[in-house]
Amino acid sequence: MTTIGILHPGEMGSAVGAAARAGGARVLWASAGRGGVTRERAAAAGLEDAGTLAGLVAASDVILSVCPPAAARDVARAVAVHRFAGLYVDANAIAPATTREVGALVEKAGARFVDGGIIGPPPVTRGTARLYLAGDGAARVAALFAGGALEAIALAGPPGAASALKAAYAGWNKGQAALLMAARAFAAAEGVEAALLAEWKLSQPDLPARSEAAVRSNARKAWRFVGEMEEIAASFAAAGLPEGFHAAAAEVYRRLEGWKDAAAPPSVAEASAALTRRPR
Repeated sequence: MTTIGILHPGEMGSAVGAAARAGGARVLWASAGRGGVTRERAAAAGLEDAGTLAGLVAASDVILSVCPPAAARDVARAVAVHRFAGLYVDANAIAPATTREVGALVEKAGARFVDGGIIGPPPVTRGTARLYLAGDGAARVAALFAGGALEAIALAGPPGAASALKAAYAGWNKGQAALLMAARAFAAAEGVEAALLAEWKLSQPDLPARSEAAVRSNARKAWRFVGEMEEIAASFAAAGLPEGFHAAAAEVYRRLEGWKDAAAPPSVAEASAALTRRPR
């Protein structure tokens, strides 16, 4: 039986851990320094507590990093300190260049590296989310999820390919949601929101509902998307493309960070007010 260490079991990480368990793996997490909500998620997913990072590293064949983009390097450094010699999978929403940095960190300490990118929501039923993988161990990691809720797909490219695919997908998916919220906020600020909605109903009848869904689906998760948009901006810049689209999207999501952990999402009017409030 393969033992997988999950760093860390947040909303996505706990679901990925549960999918790995369904595939037959033993899945660990480290409770040291984690909060009560994380403990509840890990318990609900059936993850075993290794206590400390050192304990998790010592017991794991594979370590899967699922954390906010800004923490990806720090998590890799922390694992490298313990000289992990197994297979390290970074499944975070980071730029290909950042991915290669992470790979160099863990490989220098003795690990093998696989690049990963998750597309879709936390997996509950198969077909809703996919884990794309790139690197020499990609096929081995993909096999660990056979039969579970998360479909794992090994790409032919080197490390960086899975992160690039994720960046391209989220660059549109989350980027257009940010632009749609900003466009409606602008119309509200200029007093033409009703007219814009009327025009949308005539020419693009799905946009009124999509703009409402963008707020409802993204506002409480906006804090997570700031770093992801910044990583996508860096990805585009490295490819010679304009980075401003996603730098602006990062700012849109930053202005919605106040709804982190809120019991309910804001109304469109509340979100628009937050977006048009000039930062100090």
